[in-house]
Amino acid sequence: MSIPELNLSADPIDLTAALVDIASVSRDEKSIADAVEAALREQLTGFEVVRHGNCVLARTNRGLPTRVILAGHLDTVPIVDNVPSRRTVTDDEGDVLHGCGTVDMKSGDAVFLHLAATLDEPAHDLTLIFYDCEEIAAEFNGLGAIERELPDWLSGDVAILGEPTAGLIEAGCQGTLRVRFTATGTRAHSARAWMGDNAIHKLGGLLTTLAAYEPRRVDIDGCEYREGLSAVGIHGGVAGNVIPDEVYVDVNFRFAPDRSEEQAFEHVREVFAAELASGAVTAEVTDSASGALPGLAHPAAAALVAAADGKFRAKYGWTDVSRFSALGIPAVNLGPGDPSLAHRVDERVPVEQITQVTQILRTYLSL
Repeated sequence: MSIPELNLSADPIDLTAALVDIASVSRDEKSIADAVEAALREQLTGFEVVRHGNCVLARTNRGLPTRVILAGHLDTVPIVDNVPSRRTVTDDEGDVLHGCGTVDMKSGDAVFLHLAATLDEPAHDLTLIFYDCEEIAAEFNGLGAIERELPDWLSGDVAILGEPTAGLIEAGCQGTLRVRFTATGTRAHSARAWMGDNAIHKLGGLLTTLAAYEPRRVDIDGCEYREGLSAVGIHGGVAGNVIPDEVYVDVNFRFAPDRSEEQAFEHVREVFAAELASGAVTAEVTDSASGALPGLAHPAAAALVAAADGKFRAKYGWTDVSRFSALGIPAVNLGPGDPSLAHRVDERVPVEQITQVTQILRTYLSL
């Protein structure tokens, strides 16, 4: 099978369409990785290019005083009759590119590839990282594999992920913690309820505490992060005539990046201290990921903010910027597309946002 051709010097809008037209659902990124690798090797000068599985990496080594990492994932969620791409112009939405990955995040990838090919005299050394399997379980994430197996490629002064942000800098990210609270009792026939011990009833205090919880807001580097503590799942019950002997509720804590994972769990334990002390429930962490501080005070990040006319906000949700933050590298999300349209059948991006992000980064990388 022939390798799809990509013209990196083309308008990044057209390059986005070309990337979208190469289906690349998670675990099936070989074709797009082949195309990106071939284009980088054939069309760039002064870049070292490495292929690692279905990750493609490229970097300059010009001895410039700073290094900027541009990172984006190549995979998408499953396609639902939304490939190939198509472009429409309407009075309501203007000029729009439709297709799976237009938002998350092939438009961001296109911007990075285009700039690498068209920047004549960048002011920074550049590292490009295009990786696989971001949309599925973290154990398969290609960026994680690079961190473990090619760690020197994650060295830099600032990292920019092309995740969709509608063209605004979204700095850092929240951490996420899931805790399972389990209550146990004694099973019995519901006609003789006094002979059992209803596990579901023991969650009453915990749910009341959760409903009354007032989340914190915290300002970090001018970004306001809003925390949230929410029940996201509950399971219990045996049958319509049985007193249940076990029930659990999953609680998700989205925490500001000034807390560590350990501090986040300690806070959850403090919130439910009475329920835990009474023995009504037990708590177990089932999933956890640290947040990322915005790091906008770092000179390299501050210059990016300046190039974006000082427009930035906190990132709600978790992204791979957390991996860079853990390495001490300030990292931001910046890409075309409304994140609320990601993963939808009608996923689409205004083409002006692709142009806008290209201009912001061209200015920044030339400073």
